[in-house]
Amino acid sequence: MSEDVALRTQETTEPVPHEPATQPIKGRTDWAGEVRGIFWLILAVLGFHTFIAKPFYIPSESMLPGLLVGDQLVVSKFPYGWSFVSPTFHLLPFIKGRLLGHLPERGDVVIVTPPGTETDYIKRLIGLPGDRLEVRDGTVILNGVPVKRGPLHYVDIPNYGGVQLPAPERATCDLGDDALRTAPDGKTVCHVPVITETLPNGRHYDTVELGPSIGDNYKEVTIPAGHVFLMGDNRDRSADSRFSLAEQGLGGPVPWEYLGGRAEFITFSKTGLGSWNPLTWGQSFRGGRAGTSLHAERSQ
Repeated sequence: MSEDVALRTQETTEPVPHEPATQPIKGRTDWAGEVRGIFWLILAVLGFHTFIAKPFYIPSESMLPGLLVGDQLVVSKFPYGWSFVSPTFHLLPFIKGRLLGHLPERGDVVIVTPPGTETDYIKRLIGLPGDRLEVRDGTVILNGVPVKRGPLHYVDIPNYGGVQLPAPERATCDLGDDALRTAPDGKTVCHVPVITETLPNGRHYDTVELGPSIGDNYKEVTIPAGHVFLMGDNRDRSADSRFSLAEQGLGGPVPWEYLGGRAEFITFSKTGLGSWNPLTWGQSFRGGRAGTSLHAERSQ
């Protein structure tokens, strides 16, 4: 009996051989799921750009002195409602009217897509439906009353090197050889002749005055219902409602369906300088422009 117990005890205490560890099986990439995720992400971004806001880059000097070439803006899409040009890609045919539409206010800086094009312009709204608008010797006349213009004065815009630089930086002082100057601190600036313009609602902003130009006179028109009249702040270098579509302008008063949104503020500004060399990255951005509001101030 005791031998049998000892035998069973010996059998139960013998080591049990270890089974080889099971290796986890690597799953295959769910490419369909990845594509779906990317699709929904792109759709969300496009939806945000269509209905809420989108970035906008300033490619020309037509809105000097307030906007410089290289400025990056935020454009809100909802202030005026939505139209067929609201989507990021202008693929829709003309559709009359706006969803939850609201007319802009005089002095707003707006994004507009000229009829027959897919290019976005940025201009300032000067005339509303029903206004009689004329430009005479550079002065805007609204409903028979000249828009108030202040005295000619100058502002210095940092130019970061001047006309010797490649585009787009060169365009920030493409106003004549005498405009490029050296400031007391030794930096190069663009010395810009400016006149402050004040609209009937009290909103005011600076416009560039370079002397006589072909846009200084525009025959009086009555702005039709559902249309607006737009002009650039750099009055002598802006293709806007004063010029035909063939002249790269807006072709007169623009149907409000072509307004894509309102410019809100500057996020950052690129100089056109710098390269892949990290030592030059400090030259790539203009300081002091981030957060600048693009809403025209109102006189007290």
